Amino acid sequence: MSESIELEKAFAFEVYPKRELVVVRGEGATLWDDQGNEYIDCTAGIGVANVGHSNPDVVQAIHQQAQRLITCPGIFYNDTRAALMQKLVQIAPHNLTRAFLCNSGTEAMEAAIKFARLTTGKNGFISAMRGFHGRSMGALSATFKYRDEFEPLIPGHGFVPYNNIEKLEAAVTGETAAIIIELVQGEGGVRPADPEYLRQVRALCDHHGVLLIADEIQTGFGRTGKMFASQTYDIAPDIMTLAKGIAGGVPMGATLCSEHIASAAGKHGSTFGGNPLACAAALATIDYLIDHELAQRADSLGTAFVERLNHNRPALIRDVRQLGLMIGIELKTKSRPYLEKLMQHGVLALPAGPTVIRLLPPLVIEESKLMSACDTLITILDQDL
Repeated sequence: MSESIELEKAFAFEVYPKRELVVVRGEGATLWDDQGNEYIDCTAGIGVANVGHSNPDVVQAIHQQAQRLITCPGIFYNDTRAALMQKLVQIAPHNLTRAFLCNSGTEAMEAAIKFARLTTGKNGFISAMRGFHGRSMGALSATFKYRDEFEPLIPGHGFVPYNNIEKLEAAVTGETAAIIIELVQGEGGVRPADPEYLRQVRALCDHHGVLLIADEIQTGFGRTGKMFASQTYDIAPDIMTLAKGIAGGVPMGATLCSEHIASAAGKHGSTFGGNPLACAAALATIDYLIDHELAQRADSLGTAFVERLNHNRPALIRDVRQLGLMIGIELKTKSRPYLEKLMQHGVLALPAGPTVIRLLPPLVIEESKLMSACDTLITILDQDL
């Protein structure tokens, strides 16, 4: 056993099921372990490294900003923060004109819930079954899984089946502040929303004066073939939560709001939120995404992967769901043994529920490496484990 594994086992207050792998270096869509073994990375830090690991433009931006200013509290203005807020509004759906910056997707969702309650004066929220929005108490209240051991949670949160407008409409009451929805359910199995369903959700919100909160924490920043899945579906949320791919691997989150969302001045905050270092990383990340047309690349590569997989589709596969480079392969059995076998053969992938293999490769992945990962997956799924 390596020293790093021994140290983590000795000192970590563990919350993750670990794999026996020590990752020490990354470049693009390739990772290396402490033994020098090379892996095709189809995890991207759980959808974080959209522009690749240790992207040179992001590294340079971090280096330059670190030499100038690392932290700056929200009580002062800052040039790098201002530039990022402007950039986020420029690339977001047109109705989102204000940005709150924080440090994670969970924090972005906490802010969205608070802003919705502040705006509407109501405390009812409707989320989808299988949905995932974070692990802090507010975000967990809107999350379908991982709840039982932590109840009682924040009251007023209810759940309805995904892609079912009748059930959603029946759940709306006079106390409903917002509907919270992932445009593609990530942790819930990579399940894209039906376009007509989203149009109906937007109309339902407008009819009842309910806010629409789009959770784009995993789908944002080129992952689904557009900068944001809201643009893929041509839907305008009132609030949009962002994180993961926003800053090339540096922890960051953001909550984007339309003009009619009430000001939370003096009522919310984040010590590290919008720090210049993370903002510099985010600016470099967004510019790289745009300059290298990575959203369009995700669209074409994701389609090519699924076509190759379906051409030689193993019988063990129940369903394949995909939008851009967000790919879910549902098996007829548990996925964990196949994830372990993939790792042994140099491909790193993720679960999304007990039977789904989830692929979220960096959007810079070479087509040859992605096709190699596909071929390895086919070979592994054709084996009896």
